[in-house]
Amino acid sequence: MGILVSRETRVAVQGVTGREGSVRTKYMKEYGTKVIAGVSPGKRGENVHGVPVYNSMAEIIREEGPVDFSVVFVPGRALKNAVMEAADAGVANIIPCVEGAPVHDIMFVAAYCRLKGVRLLGPGSIGIITPGEAVVGWLGGNVDWANRFFESGRIGVFSRSGGQSGTIPWVLREGGFGVSTVIHTGTESILGTSMADLLPLFEADPQTDGVAVYAEIGGSQEEECAEVIAAGLFTKPFVIYVAGAWAPEGQRFSHASNIVERGRGSARSKMQAVTQAGGFVAETPRDIPVILREKLKSRGLG
Repeated sequence: MGILVSRETRVAVQGVTGREGSVRTKYMKEYGTKVIAGVSPGKRGENVHGVPVYNSMAEIIREEGPVDFSVVFVPGRALKNAVMEAADAGVANIIPCVEGAPVHDIMFVAAYCRLKGVRLLGPGSIGIITPGEAVVGWLGGNVDWANRFFESGRIGVFSRSGGQSGTIPWVLREGGFGVSTVIHTGTESILGTSMADLLPLFEADPQTDGVAVYAEIGGSQEEECAEVIAAGLFTKPFVIYVAGAWAPEGQRFSHASNIVERGRGSARSKMQAVTQAGGFVAETPRDIPVILREKLKSRGLG
């Protein structure tokens, strides 16, 4: 079944009457996601693709029942209020599909959600998908592409890039594997939830046999995953492909928010950390299923 989202997950859309909110709501519903309601202040009583609209998250929960995930489609300047509203209403998971928010607002909502015990995926995430079950956000883009790229299986996937979130699932499918859950962690320099935070969920999922990562230069998420592996909190095969490993030292590559500092964030540091912790490094994306097949076979799962 994968992690975090399934066909039973109850989803609300903040900014549902906007252009992005409306289009993405249609996609989520067509894929089979249980979208129970949407928020657009002052537009209570309207309807978007069969989804009732309310003035606030509190109204939704009062009249429609609990919400497992809120997905946010609002301008960057509205991120802070939208996330606080969902967190205050008691939503357990929030995905802001929002870019361009002030960095101080991002810092505030990340801290606010931690204080409230709320999981914040992103900001800047395009979402999460458990193939054949549900999608929250717009990962996949449309049902046809989602079905083409994301085949149900037993490998969890993280991606640092929204645009490349289909790359690893595609090569896994071509290599004879499917995916349990795919997560785009977000593009901002500050994130509410890292890969390392989520890795133990894949460890606990009996339907995930291993994890593959589309990594990039910058940031320390992969090194943090290595720390989780070294601590024995993730014991399944873990394979990364680092995009831009060819880049000369000091060259900018990938998202502008990705920073190399204090010896962490370079392609070399990521690959060394993962290898030393017991994970594996793929030279090309197509090497990932080859490595996984070998490692799973040695565990009696191939």
